[in-house]
Amino acid sequence: MDLVIRGARVVDGTGGPPYTADVAVHAGRVTEIGRLRAGGRRTLDAHGLILAPGFIDMHAHSDLALLRDPDHSAKAAQGVTLEVLGQDGLSYAPVDDRTLTEVRAAIAGWNGGAPWDPADDIDFGWRTVGEYLDRLDTTGIAVNAAYLVPQGTVRAYALGWDDRPATPAELDRMRRLVAEGLAEGAVGMSSGLTYTPGMYASGAELTELCRVVAAYGGYYCPHHRSYGRGALGAYAEMVELTRRAGCALHLAHATMNFGENEGRAGELLALLDDALAGGADLTLDSYPYTPGCTTLVALLPSWAGEGGPEAVLARLRDDAEAERIRYALEVTGADGCHGVPVDWSAIEISGTADPAYGAYVGTRLDGWESARRLLLGDRLGSTVLQHVGHEENVRAIMRHPAHTGGSDGILRGAKPHPRAYGTFPHYLGRYVRELGVLSLEECVAHLSGRPAARLRLPDRGLVREGYRADLVLFDPETVAAGSTYENPRVLPAGIPYVLIDGRFVMRDGCRTDVLAGRSVRRTPYDGR
Repeated sequence: MDLVIRGARVVDGTGGPPYTADVAVHAGRVTEIGRLRAGGRRTLDAHGLILAPGFIDMHAHSDLALLRDPDHSAKAAQGVTLEVLGQDGLSYAPVDDRTLTEVRAAIAGWNGGAPWDPADDIDFGWRTVGEYLDRLDTTGIAVNAAYLVPQGTVRAYALGWDDRPATPAELDRMRRLVAEGLAEGAVGMSSGLTYTPGMYASGAELTELCRVVAAYGGYYCPHHRSYGRGALGAYAEMVELTRRAGCALHLAHATMNFGENEGRAGELLALLDDALAGGADLTLDSYPYTPGCTTLVALLPSWAGEGGPEAVLARLRDDAEAERIRYALEVTGADGCHGVPVDWSAIEISGTADPAYGAYVGTRLDGWESARRLLLGDRLGSTVLQHVGHEENVRAIMRHPAHTGGSDGILRGAKPHPRAYGTFPHYLGRYVRELGVLSLEECVAHLSGRPAARLRLPDRGLVREGYRADLVLFDPETVAAGSTYENPRVLPAGIPYVLIDGRFVMRDGCRTDVLAGRSVRRTPYDGR
């Protein structure tokens, strides 16, 4: 297909000033930029629209959604042309049969796919990272996808869900699994260090795995050990750990939450600036909202998760064990809840795996017994919004030059977090146009060029001749998130056109039937 996009205001992803130009697309790439003749080629009148590189969602939970839902308008309509999957240390490759069953149960709240759910028709025929990426390619997907090797899944595969140090043989096996995943195309490794079993890993164990990541030119993406009490120490641990390993670091959904951290974003940014000044290869992502979103079971103390999902359910059925869990949650502060005693009034149920428990959706929990009943009845599949963030911290962090955008969007549940459908237009509409927190060109760089650089993609993330034609056209005067907490599945306004590989996946504001997405695999890196 030959196409000339006429008269667009180009914001090219570098952070440089906008300029007006025609942009030609051929064979999936940008071929010319300037004042161009149509020459028989099709044209699109883009006067009044911004032409930008497609947005890159640096923290996505679409691991099964891309296979289950070919439309995937939740992301395509936002202008997202690439998602990074395998987040928070838990995903579906590499696995054996046992590990796959356990992981499916553990993160059913994120992705569906529970092993006991006959309504979920995903064919989990893959076992390796390469096979999973191949499945994305053969199925055909709405947007491009990259993958992180999930450290928690690797640990479960190598030694189960036990809270103990890895033996030398088990550590060697984990190294091999991470290396194999990277060799098969993963762009790095993720961790969920408030989720079992990844949280059982010591800093020394993580450092050894990060050395493998560094050898392949990948990056480490941790959900670190605390976003509440001890948050700064948890960030500092990740900075020091990757410094020792010589590994690039990308901090997942980097924020400062809970009452302890109100107004303390500056302390985090000072820590990061010191690391950058010392030569660290460091980036971060965030979403432009204050509540977080996770599974209800994730709030429990780490010891309650030892042994895997079935062991958690057994502890919840036992009154004495359940009382221990309650005490940790409400009195001492569980590590799963970031060391902060839980405020049940801040916990809103956003989804359940079993429709029989749908009446809980949209309600705030009134205490431990309600939470226990739901955990048992929904077999750990419930998701929650945690209303614990601070707007001033959100704004301060998004201004940082190492910042990129990530939705952390969980697409399951009756009332998912609006970030799943709204992150990228919310940045452009709310934080650029309405509040002026970021300039338009700076914001676009945060959402395209900078994440592409983090991923070391040599031909994506910029509007530049020779680059892939992953492009978004939006109206800067009307772009806005449609999703709200009350109606979270509403698509955005002001984004009429999205192209992936030069093909329209959104045209005139409507989703086409094009499945232009493919797996985006790690680019060989020579260390320069």
